[in-house]
Amino acid sequence: MKIGIFDSGLGGLVVTKAVINRLPQYDILYVGDTKRVPYGNRSQKTVYDFTARAVEFLFAQNCKLVIIACNTASAQALRKIQQELLPKKYPDRRVLGVIIPTLEAVGSDPRNKKVGVLATQSTAASHIYRTELKKINPRLKVLEQSAPLLVPLIENGAKKFAQPFLLEYLRPLKKFRADAVVLGCTHYPILKEQMRKILLKGVRLYSQEQIIPEKLAKYLKRHPEIDSRLSKKAQRVFMVTDLNVNLMAAAKELFGKKIAFKLADF
Repeated sequence: MKIGIFDSGLGGLVVTKAVINRLPQYDILYVGDTKRVPYGNRSQKTVYDFTARAVEFLFAQNCKLVIIACNTASAQALRKIQQELLPKKYPDRRVLGVIIPTLEAVGSDPRNKKVGVLATQSTAASHIYRTELKKINPRLKVLEQSAPLLVPLIENGAKKFAQPFLLEYLRPLKKFRADAVVLGCTHYPILKEQMRKILLKGVRLYSQEQIIPEKLAKYLKRHPEIDSRLSKKAQRVFMVTDLNVNLMAAAKELFGKKIAFKLADF
């Protein structure tokens, strides 16, 4: 059985590459919902419907464990999937998100006093980062900033036009004088270096491709009953709901080679 990784678009490829580098022996199936991206401006019901369909598709492809590498889906759909869908239909499968591991990394760092969160409109509106970080460390000051146009820019291969939007979105976080900024969307690491040039010197960036692989490795170590069921032939399959030129180019740039995507229908 495989590890499935799901994202609303191509952002999850960044996490997938990092997981492959950290756990190269595991079989990985990546699915990107490029037909319906972005998720960040959709209703909670719609996000849940799309995400649940993707999870069930991955289960049908023989995935034992699914990582929802999408902050919007993790914020809006993960809990319901874990509490309702899995017990009812898939009690032997597991679905994990990217927000809780990120919260743990940020909240446990004693250097952090003022945390900025850059996220999609839906994730920012859910206030999941602020609420949960306060539970971990009540003394933290947290400012959430939505950045609704970054995902469409990245998905359309237009990151070179992102500078004015980044200046606008990061301005409140600079004024807040955040000493740490969470990139609350798996698309955003693609713009990480541009962000570093805008943010105040010394600001720590918490980027999920640097957090999730190690957290996953530790999870599998704690759960040998799951790890023992996972196949380890280093096989990788990449699937998307819509093939487009921008996706191909972004994947080739990220992996350094052409990726043979298959079409997923769910």
